[in-house]
Amino acid sequence: MANEERPPELDARFTLANERTFLAWLRTALGLLAGGVALDRLGPDGNSGDGGTAHSAVVGLCVLLSVGLVIGGYLRWASVQRSLQAGEAVAVTPLVSLLAVGVVVLAVGSLFIL
Repeated sequence: MANEERPPELDARFTLANERTFLAWLRTALGLLAGGVALDRLGPDGNSGDGGTAHSAVVGLCVLLSVGLVIGGYLRWASVQRSLQAGEAVAVTPLVSLLAVGVVVLAVGSLFIL
């Protein structure tokens, strides 16, 4: 019987670290979602959150960024898990850039509603 090459057994610490990273993306997404809901409820008029276009744009961006991070975080978790199991190098993620640009846009947009 031929000697088949198999990737080395995956250390559980790597899998657990990958899960913790995914949970960090989820926590960040939940924070953005909570921020968007808070901005909407505690908006300029105090109740309905109908404070204009800039206010609506910032709230919408919070929610969209949150959804994007959840989806991207899951896809990143799955990609890293596959790479770890195959013994391959882990690819770079665009999530960090997405989050950085999104937060900068939120900060600038917040200046317009203050």
